[in-house]
Amino acid sequence: MDNTFRFDSIAQFHKFCNLPKPENPLVSLIDYSKVKYPINEKEIRWIQNFYSIGLKRDVAAKFNYGQQQFDFDSGVLTFVAPLQFLKVEMNPDAKVEPSGWLLLIHPDFLWKADLVKKIRSYDYFNYDVTEALFLSERKRH
Repeated sequence: MDNTFRFDSIAQFHKFCNLPKPENPLVSLIDYSKVKYPINEKEIRWIQNFYSIGLKRDVAAKFNYGQQQFDFDSGVLTFVAPLQFLKVEMNPDAKVEPSGWLLLIHPDFLWKADLVKKIRSYDYFNYDVTEALFLSERKRH
């Protein structure tokens, strides 16, 4: 069974995560501790049609981003571009409560902005990225 989800809108992602509708259809700031995936699967895969910047701590999951796997044990800062493939391997036995923030930005929000021309040059939004920004204990505080 293919359990790859596709989120074309931020509202679809909110619904999937059991969050209230976003106040703005093109941009949303999510408290990651409120995200509740409705899946009892060990693995969730998705493609999203919007940018996301996430600062996450204590997430009991492994995260496939680009060609590599990362874990969230001490925290991570992620940058995801539209149409990237993501895979999250859940740990149902975890005893930690996730925290952090997730900023979602639909490409239409940036339409005609100068940032649209520059964003493609930022390596951390590139699918082939092979590193993540991990947070040390000192950086977390």
